[in-house]
Amino acid sequence: MKILITGGAGFIGSAVVRKAVECGHQVVNLDALTYSGNLANVASVADSGAYAFEQVDVTDAAALRAVFARHEPDAVMHLAAETHNDRAIESPLDFVRANVLGTAQLLEAARAYWNGLSDEAKTRFRFHHVSTDEVFGELGDEGAFTEETPYDPNSPYSASKAGADHLVRAWGRTYKMPVVLTNCSNNYGPCQFPEKLIPTVISRAVEGREIPVYGQGLQSRDWLHVEDHAEALLTVLSKGRLGETYAIGGNACVRNIELVKLLCAFLDKHAPGNRPHAEKIAFVADRPGHDYRYAIDASKITNELGWSPRHSLEEGLEATVRWYVDNWDWVQAIRERGFTSERLGLLRA
Repeated sequence: MKILITGGAGFIGSAVVRKAVECGHQVVNLDALTYSGNLANVASVADSGAYAFEQVDVTDAAALRAVFARHEPDAVMHLAAETHNDRAIESPLDFVRANVLGTAQLLEAARAYWNGLSDEAKTRFRFHHVSTDEVFGELGDEGAFTEETPYDPNSPYSASKAGADHLVRAWGRTYKMPVVLTNCSNNYGPCQFPEKLIPTVISRAVEGREIPVYGQGLQSRDWLHVEDHAEALLTVLSKGRLGETYAIGGNACVRNIELVKLLCAFLDKHAPGNRPHAEKIAFVADRPGHDYRYAIDASKITNELGWSPRHSLEEGLEATVRWYVDNWDWVQAIRERGFTSERLGLLRA
């Protein structure tokens, strides 16, 4: 396939770009290159004849139509989004613009393109919208999100993603567009922007700084390695049933404080300091609307499409720590561009 991947210079998007090229697909990477977009993330495939790049904002309707006309993709994977909760609290309308309006503009550009295709090409076309488990709100001490869980977003970020999900379903039902959706749990792995929890812990520990943890760190998340997620997304694109939603999780639920302590143990091994890194943990005031627990029941994608995560949490976290330690110049290059959470007065992800 030739796949138009939006947000392909970001963390998850770049993993999908790399995996798609590796699997033999042609890729058009569409990214606005805002603060978290980084072409270094796709440098390994940039010289491939199967790769093309377009610097376009998904809210730019005319530019989107031109990209569809120029590249004639067989499918769209929509990953472009503002995703950081702290930034959403600071600037909620930026998230509405990018995640809601941007999705609507992309849907309309895709619909116009799809309507002009031959019947055979129409049948092959797919629009895959990539979303988050945060649209479901929070869980209590038990249970897990499924594809049938009602939406109950609690933050500007999750509300904007919920709005985008509803638009995609509406375009599928109203215009009969061939859409499929996925909702994933928390991702981690190489190339994640430094403001997020795991790279924040790693970078501050490497520099011998205090490691901030929200509240008492009792929030629980289901952690999914980004490479496993990329494989799941491409599986859904090629094999998923149209109009369906697939929940994607890592089967690795852990409280934030336990995750941070695991990271500190791996940092003691791969980037030792003058004292154990866990001694630098500092609890800070919780952020507004911070959901208590997420967990994903991924049995549908496993049973229907045969996908399951390959990385254990411990294996994936240690490999992630090693990647950041070995690629410290990647972190430094981002800081030199001036794009850090602390520039906004924020401490953590």
